[in-house]
Amino acid sequence: MRVAVTGAAGFVGINLVERLLGAGHEVIAVDRQAVDTSGVDLGGAAGVSGDAADDRLRIVVADVLDPQQMRAAVSGAEVVFHLAAKITLKREDPQAWELNTRGVSTVARACLDESVRRLVHCSSVHSFDEHRCGQVMTESSPRSTADDLPVYDRSKYAGERELLAVVDRGLDAVICNPTGIFGPKDPPGRISRLNAMVLDGALGRAPASVAGSFDLVDVRDVVDGLMLAAEHGRTGENYLMPGEMVTMHDLLTAAARTAGRRAPLVAVPLGVVKGILPMAEPIGAALGSDVMSASAIEHLLASPCVDGGKARAELGYAPRPFTDTVRDLVAYFVQAGILAERGRSLVRT
Repeated sequence: MRVAVTGAAGFVGINLVERLLGAGHEVIAVDRQAVDTSGVDLGGAAGVSGDAADDRLRIVVADVLDPQQMRAAVSGAEVVFHLAAKITLKREDPQAWELNTRGVSTVARACLDESVRRLVHCSSVHSFDEHRCGQVMTESSPRSTADDLPVYDRSKYAGERELLAVVDRGLDAVICNPTGIFGPKDPPGRISRLNAMVLDGALGRAPASVAGSFDLVDVRDVVDGLMLAAEHGRTGENYLMPGEMVTMHDLLTAAARTAGRRAPLVAVPLGVVKGILPMAEPIGAALGSDVMSASAIEHLLASPCVDGGKARAELGYAPRPFTDTVRDLVAYFVQAGILAERGRSLVRT
């Protein structure tokens, strides 16, 4: 089967491309930048030789905001996975809003125009308003419409609305909503936000953690969920894809112990962290980081239990324990030389 993947150079993208090639599909890898396949096992799980898999991979540099480029990119594809998005914790970011809303609409309309059989849109758990969900989040929970929510939350829900407008015109599409994604492996030369936290733990450079928890899911389970949605999902439906609720302290401790390093000694209460935000947030913004932000703390404060029962029942979705992911991720850091490289940089500084 011929499949197109937008955002193919990203974290979920390279893992999905590898999985699709391993399953024997032809893949059109679409991104605004060239897709670096140096860290991708082109043979994949199916045992296909690298050369044979490479023959089934076509890389297309295109902008999801350009209708003509998107029609050309998805032409001939039976299934399209739309992953392209901008993740940010900022309150406002015009680029993120544009990419996460109009980008979805542009890809959806291109799929309709090119008679793509099915579009699978990878949205986010943040398209649901975790502050109004109560203790448990389901697919019927309130959505992220409030003006005071981060732009990412609002834009992901707005993007889903753009998609459903095209579904009303005849497009067959399914929406997947994974939680916090981590695990092996990252795009070459880049480390995702959550994976960077695990790396800090594995290096033993997290003497303290932040109290609070969040639902974390293995990137490989998200990839499997997206593929299951392509096969079994119902048109126009959302499918929450959680993993396991994990405290930040347990995550860093598991990473440190797996790597044989010192675990964090204490979890700093969120109230204390909120107290230093007036000083820490402007400093982070000046350095180009949004990690220490009110939005990040608010996500940890809310953290409802995410119910994945619908995806399990209808798709056969089955995520693994977070400890398995931490073990495999640390092993990836070792195998890729990332742990040793970052360790040497710590010694030099």
